[in-house]
This record gives sequence, C-alpha cells and structure tokens, in this order.
Amino acid sequence: MDVPVFISYSHQDKDFVDKLAVQLVRQNVHVWVDRWELSVGDSLIDRIQDAVDGASALLVVLSPESVQSEWCKRELSAGLLRELEEKRVVVMPVLLRDCEIPIFARGKFYADFRTNFDDGLRAVIDGIAKVTNASLSRVQEDTYHVDWSINSGFNDEGNVAVKATFVQVPKSEPYTCLTEVVIIGDGEASEEFRRVTDQANVETARLRVWEQFAASIDGVGELRALLEDAEEKSFQVPFSFGGGLMMGFISSRRLGEDTGKDILLNVAGIINESRDQMRNVLSRPA
Repeated sequence: MDVPVFISYSHQDKDFVDKLAVQLVRQNVHVWVDRWELSVGDSLIDRIQDAVDGASALLVVLSPESVQSEWCKRELSAGLLRELEEKRVVVMPVLLRDCEIPIFARGKFYADFRTNFDDGLRAVIDGIAKVTNASLSRVQEDTYHVDWSINSGFNDEGNVAVKATFVQVPKSEPYTCLTEVVIIGDGEASEEFRRVTDQANVETARLRVWEQFAASIDGVGELRALLEDAEEKSFQVPFSFGGGLMMGFISSRRLGEDTGKDILLNVAGIINESRDQMRNVLSRPA
C-alpha cells in the first residue's frame, strides 16, 4: 500500500481540496482526506494522528480560515516534528487565498493556487516527488551520495526484466563508480511478477523482486567489488521468486581520474539502501 499524502485544510475549503485530491489520484498519488477516510464511530483524533504519523507528505492548504483552525495547527505541528526527525517527510504549504503566512511557511517553497490551478498542481507534484516516487532517488551519506533508478519490462520471450543503475559520487574525489543490475526471470517468476502487478502495482512488484534479490546477496555474505582500474567487475546472483527462478547480473566499474588508489565498493550496501528507500515510499514493513 502506498504511503499517503495527507491534506490539512479548513472544511470551508473542501471543494478545492476535493479537486486537488482527485487530480493527485489521477497522477497515482495516494492521498488521505478526512472526509474520504473516516467512518461512523471512528475516533477523529486517533485516526487523524495515525494518518499524519504514517504520511509521506503533508500538504497544508493556507487560507484565512485554515490559519485560524486549531485542527490545522495540530496536524501541522505533528507533520513538522516528523520532518525534523526523519528528514524525508515533506511539509509543503499550498497557498489557496491571500492570508497571513505562518512562520513555518515563510522560508519554504510553496505551491501557489491563487491565480492558476494547473500551475499550483504541477508545483505540488514536483514538490512531493521525492517521497512518492519509488523508482528513483538519492542516498545521501557524509562523504558521498548515490543516485539510482529502477525500471522493469518484459523481453521478447515474455520474461520479466528488472534493471537498476547506481552512480556513486564521492564529495572530495575526482571519480565516480557506476553499478548496473539486470535481473531476468523465468516463466514462473514472470507470472508471479504479473500477478503482484495486477494485485497491487508495478512498483510493489519491483520491490518484491528487489527484496528477494537483496536477501539472496545477504545470504552469501557482503558483496564488494575491488575496482583497481577501468576494468568492469561482474557478479551473478541466482534467487527464487514466486516458485520460479531469477538471475541477477551485477557489473561495477570506476570512471574519472585515476588516483592511484583502489576502490572497495560496497555493492550490497547500495542495493540495501535502495531497497529501504523503496520500502519507505511504498510503506512495506521490513
């Protein structure tokens, strides 16, 4: 199940919120709107708190009514606390009508809907992309970052192929490391991939493959590539998936200046980090 985007708003702005939520759903974004989610007998406070705690992003609709709403202030406080603690939660102001801008929003990028709905919608989609897209991201570490993306399709034989690319960029070294992973499934594994896609979505199917792949790597110990020169280092990792078999082909190489030093690349580490980020976006338990 996708992690929802929570919309905090005054009920006087409900018509606008319904329009915004419908457009986000059409962009395959899972949204949480209280009037859509709450049932008779639900605890209002508990359900809203749970929704804010589990959200990937908090859209705060700003209008003269919402900035005076105690409910909106409570939801905003919970969202800002999570943003500070987790670093990945997006709290994004959505300016609907002129009003006194809260202090938290004055230094933030915001989506402006005052004059053009489509422009505001594009700003929202761009702003929440990093926490709602399970197909590409950046892993930020102290001395380097890794940009990665993953996609999938089917080859001429009808078998699933999952491909991921990683580019590791050190902050203070004149080189980068490129790792490519291609996973090919047999007939049974490909049918399982289709089944999960039909039952959930393709992002969840890719995550299931990636989890099995990462577990197989962990099962044989840490996978590291010693990059001594421009030559590519390759590995093959077989694993089971849905009663079928998949084969992962891994290749790593270095690019850029030759510093005279060998590079020990933790391939298992970057695969596990991308798996964790995909889980965060898709809200799958570890």
